[in-house]
Amino acid sequence: MKRALISDVHSNLEALTAVLQDIREQAVDEVYCLGDIVGYGPNPRECVDLVRQLTLSVLGNHDQAAIFDPEGFNPVALQAIYWTRIQLDLGAGPNAVNDRWDFLGELPRSYNDGPRLFVHGSAREPTNEYVFPEDIYDSRKMDNLFGRIEQYCFQGHTHIPGVFTDTREFFSPDECDYHFRLNGQKLMVNVGSVGQPRDNDPRACYAILTDDAIIYRRIEYPFEQTIEKIRAEPQLDNMLGERLRSGR
Repeated sequence: MKRALISDVHSNLEALTAVLQDIREQAVDEVYCLGDIVGYGPNPRECVDLVRQLTLSVLGNHDQAAIFDPEGFNPVALQAIYWTRIQLDLGAGPNAVNDRWDFLGELPRSYNDGPRLFVHGSAREPTNEYVFPEDIYDSRKMDNLFGRIEQYCFQGHTHIPGVFTDTREFFSPDECDYHFRLNGQKLMVNVGSVGQPRDNDPRACYAILTDDAIIYRRIEYPFEQTIEKIRAEPQLDNMLGERLRSGR
């Protein structure tokens, strides 16, 4: 089994299109999305329509906020969510609109496949909990999270790709040469962000899961097109576009 794992698309159609093209070239068997299809970016309808064709998706906090009352969002993210709701109500007829809302509303919070757990946030709180690289120094948090994992947990949410080991180490893709061997130890794997990377690399990021390894892929895409779309929407803060250029 060879699975592509994407996360945090954030309505960035240019990034998603480039990543899906690369995935097709990798001859994967299945494609999973680990949440946050919408939010921040200028093409929520198009991104939902593409992602709902994939094998599996789980609920992200921005997806949840688009459906229910958002909590804990900063003003920029909140304004983008309200704008996203309006966009999701547009489209080619009522069936397309209803299908989008039904798809988002039915997304599971997590998915288990034997020893593999797929979530947006964490094993403890699948939709909202952040697990940052510096959390390896928080023994209580790490003990709690790894105690909830049978073997592997694949997640997103922070937009920072890398592998957490149960020996309290974190390996970024650069540090493991974009290839981390699955040797039976417990791991938490952040697959990075397609639509809004925050690890100082503007290229879209996703991961491929094989039987014995996690392989990171970085894909260039025309982010200037996305930036111009965001600038053209008064309800989307220009910062949401500018950060795509730096990957922060």
